[in-house]
Amino acid sequence: MKRIWQQEGVLWGIYALAAILVSVQRLWLTHQKLVPYPTDYENYLIFKNAFRHLLQGQNIYASFQGEQWDLYKYSPAFALGMAPFHALPDFLGLPLWNLLNALLPLYALMQLKGLSKTQQIFCAWFMFPEMLVSLQNSQSNGLTLGLILLSFAALESQRQIQAAGVVAAATFLKVFGIFAAPLAWIYPNRLKFSLWLLVWCLFFTCIPLVVVRPTYLIQLYQWWGVLLNEDHAASIGLSVQGWLQTWFGLMPPKLLISIFGILSLLLTVYQTGKNPVWPNRLALWASLLIWVVIFNHKAESPTFVIALCGAALWYCSLAKPGKWDTGLLALVFIFASLTPTDLFPRMWREQWVQPYVLKAAPCIALWIWITVRLVWRLDQRQAQ
Repeated sequence: MKRIWQQEGVLWGIYALAAILVSVQRLWLTHQKLVPYPTDYENYLIFKNAFRHLLQGQNIYASFQGEQWDLYKYSPAFALGMAPFHALPDFLGLPLWNLLNALLPLYALMQLKGLSKTQQIFCAWFMFPEMLVSLQNSQSNGLTLGLILLSFAALESQRQIQAAGVVAAATFLKVFGIFAAPLAWIYPNRLKFSLWLLVWCLFFTCIPLVVVRPTYLIQLYQWWGVLLNEDHAASIGLSVQGWLQTWFGLMPPKLLISIFGILSLLLTVYQTGKNPVWPNRLALWASLLIWVVIFNHKAESPTFVIALCGAALWYCSLAKPGKWDTGLLALVFIFASLTPTDLFPRMWREQWVQPYVLKAAPCIALWIWITVRLVWRLDQRQAQ
Protein backbone atom coordinates (compact mmCIF):
# COMPACT_ATOMS: atom_id res chain seq x y z
CA MET A 1 0.00 0.00 0.00
CA LYS A 2 1.34 3.43 -0.99
CA ARG A 3 2.23 5.90 1.70
CA ILE A 4 -0.07 8.87 1.86
CA TRP A 5 2.38 11.32 0.24
CA GLN A 6 2.89 8.88 -2.66
CA GLN A 7 -0.79 8.95 -3.63
CA GLU A 8 -1.68 11.15 -6.58
CA GLY A 9 -5.13 11.95 -5.21
CA VAL A 10 -3.62 13.30 -2.00
CA LEU A 11 -1.27 15.48 -4.04
CA TRP A 12 -4.14 16.98 -6.02
CA GLY A 13 -6.01 17.63 -2.78
CA ILE A 14 -3.03 19.34 -1.13
CA TYR A 15 -2.41 21.59 -4.14
CA ALA A 16 -6.08 22.58 -4.35
CA LEU A 17 -6.36 23.13 -0.60
CA ALA A 18 -3.21 25.24 -0.57
CA ALA A 19 -4.56 27.49 -3.33
CA ILE A 20 -7.86 27.98 -1.49
CA LEU A 21 -6.33 28.55 1.95
CA VAL A 22 -3.78 31.04 0.60
CA SER A 23 -6.59 32.91 -1.13
CA VAL A 24 -8.69 32.99 2.04
CA GLN A 25 -5.70 34.24 4.02
CA ARG A 26 -5.00 37.05 1.56
CA LEU A 27 -8.63 38.09 1.40
CA TRP A 28 -8.87 38.10 5.21
CA LEU A 29 -5.69 40.14 5.66
CA THR A 30 -7.02 42.70 3.21
CA HIS A 31 -10.39 42.76 4.97
CA GLN A 32 -8.66 43.56 8.28
CA LYS A 33 -7.03 46.69 6.91
CA LEU A 34 -8.41 50.11 7.69
CA VAL A 35 -8.02 51.14 4.05
CA PRO A 36 -8.73 48.94 1.02
CA TYR A 37 -5.53 49.86 -0.83
CA PRO A 38 -3.12 48.21 -1.24
CA THR A 39 -4.54 44.71 -1.00
CA ASP A 40 -2.64 41.56 -0.06
CA TYR A 41 -3.21 40.16 -3.54
CA GLU A 42 -2.05 43.10 -5.63
CA ASN A 43 -0.70 41.06 -8.57
CA TYR A 44 -4.12 39.52 -9.17
CA LEU A 45 -5.67 42.96 -8.92
CA ILE A 46 -3.23 44.34 -11.50
CA PHE A 47 -4.05 41.53 -13.93
CA LYS A 48 -7.76 41.96 -13.35
CA ASN A 49 -7.70 45.75 -13.70
CA ALA A 50 -5.88 45.48 -17.03
CA PHE A 51 -9.04 44.19 -18.71
CA ARG A 52 -11.08 47.16 -17.52
CA HIS A 53 -8.36 49.58 -18.62
CA LEU A 54 -8.33 47.82 -22.00
CA LEU A 55 -12.07 48.26 -22.46
CA GLN A 56 -11.83 51.92 -21.45
CA GLY A 57 -9.19 52.60 -24.10
CA GLN A 58 -6.55 53.61 -21.56
CA ASN A 59 -2.82 53.00 -21.57
CA ILE A 60 -2.88 49.70 -19.69
CA TYR A 61 0.87 50.08 -19.03
CA ALA A 62 0.49 53.41 -17.22
CA SER A 63 0.60 53.94 -13.48
CA PHE A 64 -2.81 53.83 -11.81
CA GLN A 65 -2.19 55.30 -8.40
CA GLY A 66 -4.95 54.56 -5.95
CA GLU A 67 -5.92 51.40 -7.83
CA GLN A 68 -2.75 49.30 -7.76
CA TRP A 69 0.81 49.58 -6.53
CA ASP A 70 2.70 48.43 -9.66
CA LEU A 71 2.52 48.48 -13.43
CA TYR A 72 0.89 45.93 -15.70
CA LYS A 73 3.71 44.43 -17.83
CA TYR A 74 2.06 41.71 -19.90
CA SER A 75 0.53 41.51 -23.37
CA PRO A 76 -2.81 42.98 -24.46
CA ALA A 77 -3.94 39.38 -25.12
CA PHE A 78 -3.36 38.47 -21.47
CA ALA A 79 -5.37 41.52 -20.39
CA LEU A 80 -8.22 40.27 -22.57
CA GLY A 81 -7.84 36.79 -21.07
CA MET A 82 -8.55 38.22 -17.61
CA ALA A 83 -12.12 39.07 -18.65
CA PRO A 84 -13.71 36.13 -16.76
CA PHE A 85 -11.93 37.11 -13.55
CA HIS A 86 -12.86 40.77 -13.95
CA ALA A 87 -16.52 39.74 -13.96
CA LEU A 88 -16.18 37.97 -10.61
CA PRO A 89 -15.96 39.41 -7.09
CA ASP A 90 -12.54 38.93 -5.54
CA PHE A 91 -13.76 36.33 -3.05
CA LEU A 92 -14.49 34.07 -6.03
CA GLY A 93 -11.97 35.28 -8.58
CA LEU A 94 -8.85 35.08 -6.43
CA PRO A 95 -9.34 31.42 -5.38
CA LEU A 96 -10.10 30.46 -8.99
CA TRP A 97 -6.98 32.30 -10.18
CA ASN A 98 -4.80 30.56 -7.61
CA LEU A 99 -6.39 27.19 -8.37
CA LEU A 100 -5.53 27.68 -12.04
CA ASN A 101 -1.92 28.50 -11.19
CA ALA A 102 -1.62 25.56 -8.79
CA LEU A 103 -3.40 22.82 -10.73
CA LEU A 104 -2.33 23.52 -14.32
CA PRO A 105 1.37 22.74 -13.71
CA LEU A 106 0.37 19.67 -11.70
CA TYR A 107 -1.82 18.50 -14.57
CA ALA A 108 0.98 19.20 -17.06
CA LEU A 109 3.45 17.18 -14.99
CA MET A 110 1.10 14.21 -15.12
CA GLN A 111 1.06 14.47 -18.94
CA LEU A 112 4.80 13.76 -19.18
CA LYS A 113 4.50 10.08 -20.05
CA GLY A 114 8.26 9.53 -19.98
CA LEU A 115 8.19 10.04 -16.22
CA SER A 116 7.04 7.30 -13.90
CA LYS A 117 4.21 8.09 -11.53
CA THR A 118 6.72 8.14 -8.67
CA GLN A 119 8.87 10.69 -10.52
CA GLN A 120 5.87 12.87 -11.32
CA ILE A 121 4.85 12.93 -7.67
CA PHE A 122 8.44 13.62 -6.58
CA CYS A 123 8.64 16.66 -8.88
CA ALA A 124 5.32 17.98 -7.59
CA TRP A 125 6.36 17.74 -3.94
CA PHE A 126 9.82 19.16 -4.65
CA MET A 127 8.43 22.37 -6.12
CA PHE A 128 5.51 22.65 -3.69
CA PRO A 129 7.16 25.11 -1.23
CA GLU A 130 7.95 27.49 -4.07
CA MET A 131 4.46 27.02 -5.45
CA LEU A 132 3.15 28.31 -2.11
CA VAL A 133 5.35 31.40 -2.42
CA SER A 134 4.01 32.09 -5.89
CA LEU A 135 0.41 31.61 -4.76
CA GLN A 136 0.91 33.92 -1.79
CA ASN A 137 1.90 36.59 -4.28
CA SER A 138 -1.04 35.74 -6.60
CA GLN A 139 1.49 35.49 -9.40
CA SER A 140 1.15 33.92 -12.86
CA ASN A 141 4.26 31.74 -12.54
CA GLY A 142 2.28 28.53 -12.08
CA LEU A 143 0.35 29.26 -15.26
CA THR A 144 3.60 29.95 -17.13
CA LEU A 145 5.18 26.75 -15.84
CA GLY A 146 2.11 24.74 -16.77
CA LEU A 147 2.12 26.07 -20.34
CA ILE A 148 5.81 25.28 -20.85
CA LEU A 149 5.31 21.76 -19.50
CA LEU A 150 2.28 21.28 -21.75
CA SER A 151 4.38 22.29 -24.76
CA PHE A 152 6.93 19.67 -23.69
CA ALA A 153 4.23 17.01 -23.42
CA ALA A 154 2.71 17.98 -26.79
CA LEU A 155 6.06 17.79 -28.60
CA GLU A 156 6.77 14.43 -26.99
CA SER A 157 3.46 13.19 -28.46
CA GLN A 158 4.25 14.83 -31.84
CA ARG A 159 1.28 17.20 -31.57
CA GLN A 160 3.04 20.12 -33.22
CA ILE A 161 -0.06 22.30 -33.68
CA GLN A 162 -0.97 22.05 -30.02
CA ALA A 163 2.64 22.56 -28.94
CA ALA A 164 2.93 25.70 -31.07
CA GLY A 165 -0.31 27.08 -29.62
CA VAL A 166 0.83 26.49 -26.04
CA VAL A 167 4.24 28.08 -26.67
CA ALA A 168 2.53 31.11 -28.22
CA ALA A 169 0.19 31.36 -25.22
CA ALA A 170 3.17 31.19 -22.84
CA THR A 171 4.91 33.92 -24.84
CA PHE A 172 1.93 36.27 -24.65
CA LEU A 173 1.73 35.58 -20.93
CA LYS A 174 5.41 36.15 -20.20
CA VAL A 175 7.75 37.03 -23.04
CA PHE A 176 10.38 34.47 -22.06
CA GLY A 177 7.92 31.71 -22.95
CA ILE A 178 9.12 32.06 -26.55
CA PHE A 179 12.37 30.38 -25.56
CA ALA A 180 10.56 27.05 -25.44
CA ALA A 181 10.32 27.29 -29.24
CA PRO A 182 13.97 26.41 -30.05
CA LEU A 183 13.55 23.07 -28.25
CA ALA A 184 11.20 21.97 -31.03
CA TRP A 185 14.32 21.61 -33.19
CA ILE A 186 15.12 18.22 -31.65
CA TYR A 187 11.69 16.82 -32.61
CA PRO A 188 10.28 15.70 -35.98
CA ASN A 189 8.20 18.08 -38.12
CA ARG A 190 9.96 21.19 -36.85
CA LEU A 191 8.86 23.13 -39.96
CA LYS A 192 5.23 22.37 -39.19
CA PHE A 193 5.76 23.58 -35.63
CA SER A 194 7.40 26.81 -36.85
CA LEU A 195 4.61 27.64 -39.29
CA TRP A 196 1.92 27.01 -36.71
CA LEU A 197 3.83 29.01 -34.11
CA LEU A 198 3.70 31.97 -36.51
CA VAL A 199 -0.04 31.44 -37.00
CA TRP A 200 -0.70 31.24 -33.27
CA CYS A 201 1.42 34.31 -32.54
CA LEU A 202 -0.55 36.27 -35.12
CA PHE A 203 -3.74 35.05 -33.48
CA PHE A 204 -2.70 36.19 -30.00
CA THR A 205 -1.41 39.47 -31.41
CA CYS A 206 -4.74 40.28 -33.02
CA ILE A 207 -7.23 38.69 -30.61
CA PRO A 208 -7.73 41.94 -28.62
CA LEU A 209 -9.38 43.32 -31.77
CA VAL A 210 -12.58 41.65 -30.61
CA VAL A 211 -12.96 44.50 -28.10
CA VAL A 212 -10.65 47.33 -29.30
CA ARG A 213 -9.92 49.30 -32.48
CA PRO A 214 -6.84 48.52 -34.63
CA THR A 215 -5.27 51.95 -34.06
CA TYR A 216 -5.58 51.56 -30.30
CA LEU A 217 -4.09 48.07 -30.43
CA ILE A 218 -1.07 49.33 -32.37
CA GLN A 219 -0.63 52.06 -29.77
CA LEU A 220 -0.82 49.45 -27.01
CA TYR A 221 2.05 47.47 -28.51
CA GLN A 222 4.10 50.66 -28.79
CA TRP A 223 3.45 51.44 -25.12
CA TRP A 224 4.32 47.85 -24.18
CA GLY A 225 7.61 48.05 -26.09
CA VAL A 226 8.59 51.25 -24.26
CA LEU A 227 7.74 49.68 -20.90
CA LEU A 228 9.73 46.51 -21.59
CA ASN A 229 12.74 48.53 -22.70
CA GLU A 230 12.66 50.73 -19.59
CA ASP A 231 11.99 47.73 -17.36
CA HIS A 232 15.00 45.86 -18.77
CA ALA A 233 17.30 48.74 -17.92
CA ALA A 234 15.95 49.25 -14.40
CA SER A 235 16.70 46.04 -12.49
CA ILE A 236 18.86 42.91 -12.23
CA GLY A 237 16.71 40.62 -10.06
CA LEU A 238 17.76 37.23 -8.67
CA SER A 239 19.57 36.47 -11.89
CA VAL A 240 22.96 35.81 -13.46
CA GLN A 241 23.38 39.57 -13.70
CA GLY A 242 22.67 39.99 -9.98
CA TRP A 243 24.99 37.10 -9.10
CA LEU A 244 27.90 38.55 -11.10
CA GLN A 245 27.44 41.95 -9.51
CA THR A 246 27.07 40.86 -5.88
CA TRP A 247 29.68 38.07 -5.90
CA PHE A 248 32.36 39.48 -8.20
CA GLY A 249 31.57 43.18 -8.58
CA LEU A 250 31.12 42.67 -12.31
CA MET A 251 28.57 44.72 -14.20
CA PRO A 252 28.67 43.59 -17.85
CA PRO A 253 26.04 45.06 -20.20
CA LYS A 254 22.71 43.32 -19.85
CA LEU A 255 22.58 42.81 -23.60
CA LEU A 256 25.85 40.88 -23.43
CA ILE A 257 24.48 38.61 -20.70
CA SER A 258 21.31 38.04 -22.72
CA ILE A 259 23.28 37.17 -25.87
CA PHE A 260 25.47 34.76 -23.91
CA GLY A 261 22.40 33.09 -22.41
CA ILE A 262 20.66 32.71 -25.77
CA LEU A 263 23.78 31.33 -27.47
CA SER A 264 24.25 28.86 -24.61
CA LEU A 265 20.64 27.72 -24.96
CA LEU A 266 20.93 27.28 -28.73
CA LEU A 267 24.20 25.37 -28.37
CA THR A 268 22.62 23.05 -25.82
CA VAL A 269 19.65 22.43 -28.12
CA TYR A 270 21.96 21.74 -31.05
CA GLN A 271 24.08 19.24 -29.12
CA THR A 272 21.04 17.51 -27.67
CA GLY A 273 19.61 17.16 -31.17
CA LYS A 274 22.56 14.93 -32.09
CA ASN A 275 21.42 12.35 -29.54
CA PRO A 276 17.78 13.15 -28.62
CA VAL A 277 17.13 10.18 -26.36
CA TRP A 278 14.64 10.62 -23.50
CA PRO A 279 17.14 11.40 -20.71
CA ASN A 280 18.73 14.11 -22.85
CA ARG A 281 15.38 15.57 -23.88
CA LEU A 282 14.24 15.65 -20.27
CA ALA A 283 17.50 17.28 -19.13
CA LEU A 284 17.19 19.86 -21.92
CA TRP A 285 13.70 20.92 -20.85
CA ALA A 286 14.87 20.97 -17.23
CA SER A 287 17.70 23.26 -18.27
CA LEU A 288 15.23 25.56 -20.04
CA LEU A 289 13.06 25.89 -16.92
CA ILE A 290 16.09 26.99 -14.91
CA TRP A 291 17.38 29.16 -17.76
CA VAL A 292 14.21 31.26 -18.08
CA VAL A 293 14.56 32.21 -14.42
CA ILE A 294 18.26 32.89 -13.99
CA PHE A 295 18.53 34.89 -17.24
CA ASN A 296 15.41 36.89 -16.39
CA HIS A 297 16.48 40.33 -15.19
CA LYS A 298 13.18 40.61 -13.29
CA ALA A 299 13.42 37.24 -11.54
CA GLU A 300 12.10 37.43 -8.00
CA SER A 301 11.38 34.88 -5.32
CA PRO A 302 7.95 33.69 -6.61
CA THR A 303 9.46 33.01 -10.05
CA PHE A 304 11.61 30.19 -8.70
CA VAL A 305 8.80 27.65 -8.74
CA ILE A 306 9.72 27.31 -12.43
CA ALA A 307 13.40 26.68 -11.68
CA LEU A 308 12.62 24.23 -8.86
CA CYS A 309 10.49 22.16 -11.23
CA GLY A 310 13.41 22.18 -13.65
CA ALA A 311 15.79 20.96 -10.97
CA ALA A 312 13.49 18.08 -10.08
CA LEU A 313 13.04 17.09 -13.74
CA TRP A 314 16.81 17.09 -14.22
CA TYR A 315 17.27 14.75 -11.29
CA CYS A 316 14.70 12.40 -12.82
CA SER A 317 16.72 12.36 -16.05
CA LEU A 318 19.66 10.69 -14.31
CA ALA A 319 19.82 6.92 -14.51
CA LYS A 320 22.06 6.70 -11.45
CA PRO A 321 22.40 10.02 -9.61
CA GLY A 322 25.77 10.40 -7.96
CA LYS A 323 26.57 12.00 -4.62
CA TRP A 324 27.46 15.25 -6.40
CA ASP A 325 24.10 15.26 -8.18
CA THR A 326 22.15 14.63 -4.99
CA GLY A 327 24.17 17.20 -3.10
CA LEU A 328 23.61 19.84 -5.75
CA LEU A 329 19.87 19.15 -5.78
CA ALA A 330 19.81 19.46 -1.99
CA LEU A 331 21.61 22.82 -2.18
CA VAL A 332 19.07 24.07 -4.72
CA PHE A 333 16.20 23.07 -2.44
CA ILE A 334 17.78 24.51 0.71
CA PHE A 335 18.88 27.84 -0.73
CA ALA A 336 16.11 28.42 -3.27
CA SER A 337 13.18 27.19 -1.16
CA LEU A 338 14.15 27.39 2.51
CA THR A 339 16.49 30.36 2.98
CA PRO A 340 13.77 33.00 2.45
CA THR A 341 11.61 31.36 5.14
CA ASP A 342 11.65 31.68 8.93
CA LEU A 343 13.66 28.44 9.10
CA PHE A 344 16.65 30.72 8.58
CA PRO A 345 17.25 33.51 11.10
CA ARG A 346 16.26 36.94 9.90
CA MET A 347 19.82 38.21 10.40
CA TRP A 348 21.15 35.53 8.02
CA ARG A 349 18.55 36.44 5.41
CA GLU A 350 19.31 40.15 5.63
CA GLN A 351 23.11 39.87 5.77
CA TRP A 352 23.77 36.91 3.47
CA VAL A 353 20.82 35.41 1.62
CA GLN A 354 19.40 38.59 0.10
CA PRO A 355 22.57 40.63 -0.54
CA TYR A 356 24.38 37.68 -2.18
CA VAL A 357 21.36 36.36 -4.12
CA LEU A 358 21.86 32.94 -2.52
CA LYS A 359 18.44 31.91 -3.77
CA ALA A 360 19.73 32.05 -7.34
CA ALA A 361 23.35 30.90 -6.89
CA PRO A 362 22.77 27.10 -6.67
CA CYS A 363 20.29 27.28 -9.56
CA ILE A 364 22.99 28.97 -11.64
CA ALA A 365 25.47 26.26 -10.64
CA LEU A 366 22.98 23.55 -11.55
CA TRP A 367 22.27 25.15 -14.94
CA ILE A 368 26.01 25.25 -15.68
CA TRP A 369 26.33 21.58 -14.67
CA ILE A 370 23.42 20.49 -16.87
CA THR A 371 24.71 22.55 -19.79
CA VAL A 372 28.21 21.08 -19.56
CA ARG A 373 26.82 17.55 -19.46
CA LEU A 374 24.59 18.11 -22.46
CA VAL A 375 27.08 20.06 -24.58
CA TRP A 376 29.97 17.69 -23.94
CA ARG A 377 27.66 14.66 -23.82
CA LEU A 378 29.28 13.46 -20.60
CA ASP A 379 26.47 11.04 -19.75
CA GLN A 380 26.79 9.37 -23.15
CA ARG A 381 30.55 9.00 -22.78
CA GLN A 382 30.19 7.53 -19.31
CA ALA A 383 27.66 5.02 -20.64
CA GLN A 384 30.16 3.90 -23.29
